[in-house]
Amino acid sequence: MTQGPRAQDPRAQGPATQDPPPTALFDRRTRDAAAERPFRGSGRTAGRPNIVFILADDLGWGDLGCFGSLHNRTPSLDALASQGLRFTHGYATSATCSPTRLGLYTGRYPGRLTAGLEEPLGTRDEHHGIPADHPTLPSLLVDVGYRTAMIGKWHCGWLPWFSPLKAGFQTFYGNLDGAVDYFGHFDTSGQPDLWDGEEPVTEQGYYTEIIGRHAAAYIREAGDDPFYLQVNFTGAHWPWEGPDDEELSRHIADEPADTHEESLRRLFHADGGSLAKYGEMVAALDASIGEVLAALDAKGMRDNTIVVFASDNGGERWAFMWPFVGEKGDLEEGGIRVPLIVRWPAVIDAGQVSDLPNATFDWTATLLDAAGATPDADHPLDGTSLLGWLTGTQGAPQRDLLWRTREQGAVRRGHYKLLVDRHGHSVWHNLFGTDGRPSYRLFDLSADGREKADVADQRPGLVAELKAVWRSFDEELLPYPDASAWDASADGASSRGASTSGRSTPGRSTTGGQCPGLPD
Repeated sequence: MTQGPRAQDPRAQGPATQDPPPTALFDRRTRDAAAERPFRGSGRTAGRPNIVFILADDLGWGDLGCFGSLHNRTPSLDALASQGLRFTHGYATSATCSPTRLGLYTGRYPGRLTAGLEEPLGTRDEHHGIPADHPTLPSLLVDVGYRTAMIGKWHCGWLPWFSPLKAGFQTFYGNLDGAVDYFGHFDTSGQPDLWDGEEPVTEQGYYTEIIGRHAAAYIREAGDDPFYLQVNFTGAHWPWEGPDDEELSRHIADEPADTHEESLRRLFHADGGSLAKYGEMVAALDASIGEVLAALDAKGMRDNTIVVFASDNGGERWAFMWPFVGEKGDLEEGGIRVPLIVRWPAVIDAGQVSDLPNATFDWTATLLDAAGATPDADHPLDGTSLLGWLTGTQGAPQRDLLWRTREQGAVRRGHYKLLVDRHGHSVWHNLFGTDGRPSYRLFDLSADGREKADVADQRPGLVAELKAVWRSFDEELLPYPDASAWDASADGASSRGASTSGRSTPGRSTTGGQCPGLPD
């Protein structure tokens, strides 16, 4: 297959390896925002659209030029934002990879499935994934005449029990695990992980470019039926390899690894990466997305195709989340707020920006609504359709957004956010002591996006309301495998989800940093 164009090395365009002063960053964002208009529904509707959902991996909220990055050059995504709607309060459904993907494909909270309790899914012998009989975004779209395809990363269960083809996708070309080498295409266990359907294949090349090339080819070959194309890049997830790092890939592959843990640490290569290298990976991601978007234009499909771009969670190591704190795996803003762009020229006017809080699984509901598909009554969606708001026929939805991990919980209502440290492991634990009981902090995100000023004592009534919402939500979801009762007398705490072992989320340190226990 003909190799696609490589992204230009960002280092050739001038150095951008030092953190910008805060004033420069905010000047950049202010300058860019001046060209955007606050969102307003167009009043237009359209027939059944094509759907292209592009999901990046571990991309930080500030990693795109249109979100203020001074390190990364992302002309394709910046253009996409200028042609559509940029969301400044877009959220991932979870703080880690596979739960967010489960939320997108099912439209439901990850904790409603046993696979969603794995944060994230780990090894090939795990019998967790999306059950074949569970309705999904692709299966429901197939029911109303759509063609469906996934190109790229799956990470929602392993063969022979689970695969994209068992979850409603009619075409699949990509990897099953949470991370693969960009050139060797081997996974965290050291095994080859590139599939055409459910058959292993090999293909030479940089994986980001392979994904973009196959996605563009799918669009070029599309027939008259509407299609849903899910394009899941592994960029900018580790290993830290740019398009010219095939020699580094060979070096990683040659390192001895006799166990899964050794294979995973080899791929993680904690001694690798830099801001410049990360910039190369993001530039390659942007270039491949540009190839996908160009294929839509070449087919004359831009006008009535919904393009959604998002990340599966916040970034880590080299990603840029400013002004937020936290990273992938955390429920602080840096772990769950992500760059989100939507383009649909038939319905959405160009050059707009919105601060409407929304999460990944809201787009499941929105896309089904736009396609005229009906959710399954036995598996009700947790996400909310934004179609009426996008067309201007309905106001902005008013609801709480909720998250749960093994270690944390969160509720966002309006501009307030309740952050729950489920076992008292907050930054204040050593100072005030919590005896392992859950602690609750309240932040006003309109004034304190860095979540530093706990205003819980100023709003006790709101805290009580959000606590009750959180507890009800927690009890509604499946318990974690090692769950046991908290002492209800301590604070009326939920009886679900506590870990008596004191261990942190698999693959994460108790301080919130990412360590190579499992791939995200």
